[in-house]
Amino acid sequence: MTGPVGGIGPLSGKAPEGARPSKGGGNFAAVLADRMRVSSHAAQRLAGVQLPAELAQRVGDAVDRAAAKGARDSLIVCRDLALVVSVPNRTVVTAVTGARMHEGVFTHIDSAVIL
Repeated sequence: MTGPVGGIGPLSGKAPEGARPSKGGGNFAAVLADRMRVSSHAAQRLAGVQLPAELAQRVGDAVDRAAAKGARDSLIVCRDLALVVSVPNRTVVTAVTGARMHEGVFTHIDSAVIL
């Protein structure tokens, strides 16, 4: 699939090597998309979520650490946010925020990173 995903950036192609999100605030999904791909499903769930840009940096770093350990599908948890990430593809597959995170069961993962 190519073209914009949920209005936050292209799904095809990798994030630029060494890309870093901006230091300002803004829509978390848009800042995260500077660092990795975001599926349309995850983009819908993250629509309107306002989190600090440095959290997107931390998520990207967590994916780097998971990749170094050989992870394929990781659950990244921080604050009231959980992301399931395809590590080799650097793609956020789904996202769960707020109270829904505490109700969830996460399947099809082989690792977890707690930030």
